[in-house]
Amino acid sequence: MHHAPLLAAIDLGSNCFRLEISRCEDGRIERVQYLKEIVRQGNGLDDNGDLSLAAMQRGWECLARFAQCLAGFPCIRVRAIATQTLRQARNRSVFLQHGSAVLGHPIDVLSGTEEAQLVYQGVARLLPASNERRLVLDIGGRSTELILGQQYTAHAVVSFPVGSVAWSMRYFADGQLTPQAFASAQDSARAALEPALAVYHRTAWEVAYGSSGTVTAAHDILTSAGRPAGSITRADLGWLQAHLLLAQSNIHLAHLKESRRPMIGGISVLRAVFDLLDIDTLHVVQGALRQGVLYELSVGDLPLHTAASDLAAL
Repeated sequence: MHHAPLLAAIDLGSNCFRLEISRCEDGRIERVQYLKEIVRQGNGLDDNGDLSLAAMQRGWECLARFAQCLAGFPCIRVRAIATQTLRQARNRSVFLQHGSAVLGHPIDVLSGTEEAQLVYQGVARLLPASNERRLVLDIGGRSTELILGQQYTAHAVVSFPVGSVAWSMRYFADGQLTPQAFASAQDSARAALEPALAVYHRTAWEVAYGSSGTVTAAHDILTSAGRPAGSITRADLGWLQAHLLLAQSNIHLAHLKESRRPMIGGISVLRAVFDLLDIDTLHVVQGALRQGVLYELSVGDLPLHTAASDLAAL
């Protein structure tokens, strides 16, 4: 018999919106229901930083469907969070006001630091207990989080506005996958992430873990193609990039779903992180931002709500 109440986490990412309903009992998270929709909200940001009406409408329609699953949930057991796209959007208040009404619950826009903290909790709670010094990496649609930690404590967190959707739009918008485009994308990502080297250098951690987003998409393609499961190596990334280049604009690489094509830009970011931080092997884990939110809900230790009017300082 289950005694723990149902909890719900809604993650409004730059590429996908996700709803996870779970129970948290004795430190374990048991999934009850999971929904994911490709919304591509990050593609709707224009050069002025405004989110298009079409992108907002896609998001609102998805939230309306999520709301049907949340009927009867008290607000104290639900948390909806948004990340980099709504951190950037100048007109985010328009989306947030109507989106919160449609969902029936307030939407919190996380700062980069809050996002990184929750990513680490989501990863750490699903890993075996260990005193190892960990590096955790999460490359999303428009941001990349890096965290150093041990056990359940994050000692250093940072978020950069570098991600798979942003880099795909910037460097591969015409669909042409050329060595020159990959090189430019990777060099740009490395330059943007280079400030992390002072803290996240190779001697600061023992084991590197990758969560969600680009890491999971790349891992799924690699394992479907017969490469070993559970990790991504430098050789794996070299193989994946080579096959993407062979595919050229048609992108005929087996197992590359339409919904995951934005991860092409993410591969350049992932290679930049490998090179910058001298990673040889990245262990792929199941924990992610949503699990961090669910755990925080279960213990009642929620980060402060970040109102849209407070985001100028982020």
